[in-house]
Amino acid sequence: MFEALRHHWPEYLIEAAGLGMFMISACVFTVLLMHPTSPAAHWIADPLWKRAVIGIAMGLTAIALIYSPWGRRSGAHFNPSVTIAFFSVGKIAPRDALFYIVSQFTGAASGVFICSVFLSRWISDPRVNYAITAPGPKGASAALVSELMISFLLMMTVLVVSNNRRLAAFTGLFAGALVATYIMVEAPLSGMSMNPARTFGSALPAHVWKDWWIYFIAPPAGMLAAAGIYVRVAGAHRVVCAKLHHGAKERCIFRCGYRRSNPESNVEQSRELGSEKSSTKEEIYQP
Repeated sequence: MFEALRHHWPEYLIEAAGLGMFMISACVFTVLLMHPTSPAAHWIADPLWKRAVIGIAMGLTAIALIYSPWGRRSGAHFNPSVTIAFFSVGKIAPRDALFYIVSQFTGAASGVFICSVFLSRWISDPRVNYAITAPGPKGASAALVSELMISFLLMMTVLVVSNNRRLAAFTGLFAGALVATYIMVEAPLSGMSMNPARTFGSALPAHVWKDWWIYFIAPPAGMLAAAGIYVRVAGAHRVVCAKLHHGAKERCIFRCGYRRSNPESNVEQSRELGSEKSSTKEEIYQP
């Protein structure tokens, strides 16, 4: 375990920082659009349009993080459910999966804590309430079903697109578009989480734990179901890597179907992953 931490700590730190930045963005835009003293809250009075603006902002935030050098390095999971799904198909070593999940929870809580310090006058307002995710008027059952469905669709989209040679480079755009759409359309049902760490990060300072189990069960279950169906239909060999966007220069700590043409890089990566043999031949990805 300490060997994994020693070699892969940059990826773990990126996962924490990435989700932290996502949560900062979520809190800032929720304050701007929902706090009663914000000019933007008065300019955009319709709740649907408010959600649309927040959704676009969060979708663009997700896209920026996925395609950033950090996102290309860690794989841009920023979500324990995504990590668990890739682990279920054998693309992530157990220790890396564990540290990714711990980092994601830590990052989410840290991001909201930073906002609670700098936005303390606004973020605790009941209409903002630390950007928590909670079931809407239709109750816990509707929230549970909707979280299952949106998580399933997101993970299935990621798997289908990222493992298609022609579409792989657009995985982040597909994911960001779904995030934006979900916030606009699905948020009234569950608050749109898809992410246990994201829910935890907001619930911790808000002290709102009502129906928290929905967000710890439904997103992982939905994404695990998507991964299981994809593997059953397409085959486990079709899941090339656990990265949402696989850059050509960044190292990969996963059980990856890509190979680099630099023998020294392959030797180093194989040693870090604990492989007995290293590949010294260039292998072109053929999904």
